[in-house]
Amino acid sequence: MQSGFATKRVIIGPDGFKKVVDIASPNKIGLPNGQIDSTVLAGVSPGGSFEVNGTVYHVLTCDMFDYVMHYLKRRTQIVYPKEGAYILMRLDVSPGKRVGEAGTGSGAFTVCLSRAVGPEGRVYTYEQREEFHKLAEKNIRGFSEFDNVVMHNKSITEGIEERDLDAFFLDVREPWEVIAEVRKALKPAGHLGILVPTANQVSETMKSLNENGFYISEVVEIMMRKYKLVPERLRPEDLMVGHTGYLIFARKLGE
Repeated sequence: MQSGFATKRVIIGPDGFKKVVDIASPNKIGLPNGQIDSTVLAGVSPGGSFEVNGTVYHVLTCDMFDYVMHYLKRRTQIVYPKEGAYILMRLDVSPGKRVGEAGTGSGAFTVCLSRAVGPEGRVYTYEQREEFHKLAEKNIRGFSEFDNVVMHNKSITEGIEERDLDAFFLDVREPWEVIAEVRKALKPAGHLGILVPTANQVSETMKSLNENGFYISEVVEIMMRKYKLVPERLRPEDLMVGHTGYLIFARKLGE
């Protein structure tokens, strides 16, 4: 039986058209100038192409970027790839690690953590709101390569069940209120990463980190500028996202 990850395909076409679809779901897939049946698309090898009403489309396997940005159903703000990749490195996430997360939200970063820790690692993720918990569960199942995510439908203000975690990532409204709980869950010298959208949240969080025995290693904002894909007129895109969030990184100090 194919995993959710294996059945996703990316269709690309003229004028920047891109669409991520699931070939395991029998349906008609809408295109700018017609349709293709998903069972027909399933017969097109990745890297191959097909034609609809005179227009050629190409088929690619779905990578994590396209799944998160173009397929994953979201009802919350997500951790974007430009932050996600940096967080993974700063938290030293690697195969076999045990990592905690709160809140799960739509599960976009959870799937990144799941892949990074691999089949021998574990991701323990907490989400207080039941509707987000159920949505994230579906999204994680839709792209999971490994059965390594443990989901909790509760707030970490009620306590974190795990101990001696290698790292923890916080994306909650008031992280300064749960730093003490996260400290209990982390192993000595464990990594902590926090994402907040406003500068005043950074200040409150830093105060709490200092009060709870953490070494603050970095506060950073990651900017990204894309370029138009026209070789003859290479220039930045007219619009860019100016801000998505501030990242705070810290390490747990001795008792």
